[in-house]
Amino acid sequence: MFEIFTKFFVLGCTSFGGPAAHIGYFQQAFVQKHKWLSQQEFGNLVALSQFLPGPSSSQVGFAIGCHRGGVLGGFAAFLAFTLPSVVLMLLLFFVGSEFANTISFKGVVYGLKLLAVVVVADAIATMAKSFCHRLWQKGMALVVAIILIFSPFAGTQFILLAGAAIIGHLFFTNPSVIGSEQASYAKTNKPVHQLNWLVFSLFIVLLLGGIFITGGNAVVQLIKDFYVAGSLVFGGGHVVLPLLQESVAATMGQNEFLTGYAAAQAVPGPMFTLATYLGANILSTSPVLGAVIATVAIFLPGFLLIIAFQPVWQQYAANPKISGALTAVNAAVVGLLISAFYQPVLSSAINGWLDGLLAIIGIILLRIIKVPVLTLVLSFGALGVLMVQTIY
Repeated sequence: MFEIFTKFFVLGCTSFGGPAAHIGYFQQAFVQKHKWLSQQEFGNLVALSQFLPGPSSSQVGFAIGCHRGGVLGGFAAFLAFTLPSVVLMLLLFFVGSEFANTISFKGVVYGLKLLAVVVVADAIATMAKSFCHRLWQKGMALVVAIILIFSPFAGTQFILLAGAAIIGHLFFTNPSVIGSEQASYAKTNKPVHQLNWLVFSLFIVLLLGGIFITGGNAVVQLIKDFYVAGSLVFGGGHVVLPLLQESVAATMGQNEFLTGYAAAQAVPGPMFTLATYLGANILSTSPVLGAVIATVAIFLPGFLLIIAFQPVWQQYAANPKISGALTAVNAAVVGLLISAFYQPVLSSAINGWLDGLLAIIGIILLRIIKVPVLTLVLSFGALGVLMVQTIY
């Protein structure tokens, strides 16, 4: 548990750039460096998180923690990865927006957004090498990327993943086209897992209660609003904005709401910690309690779904009858990463030729020279402060 906590805590302090960048950091840390799971297992977890509602990158982190240390390991990973962002969002509530507007903070964010370009590009290259070695897989990834770039909606994402699964199941079910690891796993006598119906039923009951039960004090209302938002959002932190705006923006000022949204993009870790700032504002008489309740409520549904589906999902990944579908989904996930690399990672980080040059240098340092990611984090953070103060 201590190992899981410390590894994720470091990432929680340094993972700027949104869900796509977080997946890149996870791939670097837990597949390439620490070897907690294989590239195939990692790809399966990423695919599962894309199919389920909730905070996709946090679900991947939670699933990695579960893979390493069971459900307690999952919650240790979540706590460690989310804690730095929660603390910063609470600090924003107590000290005001001046904290997020300091030159030094803006500089660090500027530099680490450039690093996010490097990390996501590395993740795309690594995952494409594993999941797109055949022509049809490369074509599927490219088509998914193009469609999502021109139609960047959560519904489109889900439709494309479902379509990829159907195509893979119908046309690529031959065991020769699946990964050798899956094929060998499928031949062993592994225990048969079932969907965790108890946990899935709890998810459904809480969702229906949040939707249909009316009334209650401020705490109950806070739990309902944030749990329902976390249950219905596909596509990550940006997509949760309209759901939360509809349910809680009337309770607080529009300026406070937008300040929290902007800060959630500027701090490391998951964007869903916007709930921390909003909960503190809504329950202003007990801001820490409100922040904790809102944060737990918005993350909980995604984690319940991971607990319910992860065992049977990994079993499906090893089943030759449906491995073609998952092989196609993994190729489509590469396309999702490519579209996320273009928007918002690349579009928000590269503002001129110098930014592009620094990103290229970072890719060379990471992929060819093999400079440790933590060294790049410190270097790009310091470089960002210098650039903001002297150039921009």
